[in-house]
Amino acid sequence: MSQSYTCLAPAKINWFLHITGKRDNGYHELSTLFQFVDLADELIFTKIESKQIELSGDLSGVAAEKNLVYKAAQLMRKHFAVNLGIHIEIKKRIPSGAGLGGGSSDAATTMLMLNKLWQINATEQQLLELGAKLGADVPIFIYGQTAFATGIGERLTPSEQPEVDLLLAIPADCHISTPLMFSQPQLKRDSEIVAPADYQFATTRNDFQPVVKEMQPQVAKTLQWLIEYAPSRLTGTGACCFSVVSSKQQAEEMARHAPEGINTFVVKTLKNSPVHLYLAEQFS
Repeated sequence: MSQSYTCLAPAKINWFLHITGKRDNGYHELSTLFQFVDLADELIFTKIESKQIELSGDLSGVAAEKNLVYKAAQLMRKHFAVNLGIHIEIKKRIPSGAGLGGGSSDAATTMLMLNKLWQINATEQQLLELGAKLGADVPIFIYGQTAFATGIGERLTPSEQPEVDLLLAIPADCHISTPLMFSQPQLKRDSEIVAPADYQFATTRNDFQPVVKEMQPQVAKTLQWLIEYAPSRLTGTGACCFSVVSSKQQAEEMARHAPEGINTFVVKTLKNSPVHLYLAEQFS
């Protein structure tokens, strides 16, 4: 039996998200600060004799070929001319359609792990450029540390941010389409780029927040509840919102009294991705 490797693929939050323009090709430019949190999917990689890419686990009723993990493995195999197989089991913990980057994290984790297991030895820059083909959030998960991002999310500048407690709150059965949100005419598209030295939570915002609140009343109600207790904001295009609490105890107390129909997660932000720590431990 081949050895299996179990890796945690973390969620992320956007501390702020400014849309700064739109390119001729339709992609939006942005300014944001990404940080990982300790809510994570679990991916189990096992080498197999066949040349197939096999997926199992929580596939959410989506055909394997449409899963970002499968697409990431296929992309690595095709781009680097590899003729090897892999079995990947996915255990989902990160809610889908919440703005937490679960699919992108799983894809990046797959690329990083296969780079080692298939002995491709691609550089970080090669993986960053390749990952961007799968989605704008994939590069930050390949990068693996807290970072400011500009461009379409691919230009990354490392940042030292403290580890803090957060409460994540997600309206039940509320899945938001990122392409749909980007297509909204009322979305502000001329926000300023935030220089790392100028960043303050209080003077930034998420440009999607007013749009999502208008289109999804459950998100508006969630934010209204959170803001009574602590500074709160939408992450990504939603539907997840987060509260910057004073302690884990405050987050747990809020979670106990969450209104019906709101799912909560008590989390802590991380300085680095657990994927990179695991790879260093296993393959150094």
